[in-house]
Amino acid sequence: MTKQMFAVMATGLALMAAAPAIAQQGGSTVATATAQGPILSFSVSEEVRSRPDQATVGAGVTTTAATAVEAMRANAAAMDKLIAAAKARGIKAEDIQTSGINLSPQYDYNNRTDGQPPRFLGYQVSNSVRATTSKIDAIGPLLDALVAAGGTNIDGPWFGMNDPEAQLAGARGTAIKAAEAKAQDYARLAGFRGVELVTIGEGGSFGPQPPMPMVRSVAMDASAKATPVEPGRVSNTLTLNFQYRLVR
Repeated sequence: MTKQMFAVMATGLALMAAAPAIAQQGGSTVATATAQGPILSFSVSEEVRSRPDQATVGAGVTTTAATAVEAMRANAAAMDKLIAAAKARGIKAEDIQTSGINLSPQYDYNNRTDGQPPRFLGYQVSNSVRATTSKIDAIGPLLDALVAAGGTNIDGPWFGMNDPEAQLAGARGTAIKAAEAKAQDYARLAGFRGVELVTIGEGGSFGPQPPMPMVRSVAMDASAKATPVEPGRVSNTLTLNFQYRLVR
């Protein structure tokens, strides 16, 4: 075997020794055999649960008339009463937003087995708004007031935080401490002296509460007990991504 062949083999082994190898364990990734030490990559998530400080409810009215114009006019009058009721309960005008208006013809398809076309019934209009309030304890009475004002479609409430970023502020410190402890544990198990933080990145996930089932009401007794609403807690999650270098 010539000296040139020995030189080529030695160079190849040196390149193999310098190339990093990737090992995975429990969702963490360790890139080993780098010149400066292996790199450990993992994520830490912290969940924060708090009582919501705002809620959004949906309300609307549905009207039917012989013509489209009549249906729209009747619906507009009904919606005026609904919006006035929301404002009377302390909802600001800027916190009330139209979420949908639908106008469609209505037909009767029953007993149309004789080949005749469906019977035209008229036009139906549905109009709905969403109202947001910070008065969590007043959601039940608000829903009752909307129904009493003529609301035929009610949905929500959706609970959330007015400032989810503030809710997660304390979670960052907790996540960083947990990441440091985890990295040090990896270093100890792998026979290294300690770790150095290389990179840190944030990828938060804000989890709103799912909406409550839609409630449809036509009329209610004014003397009845207010609709019970339990806000519970809303959950927001912070995820931080870390890279540590293991050092000897």
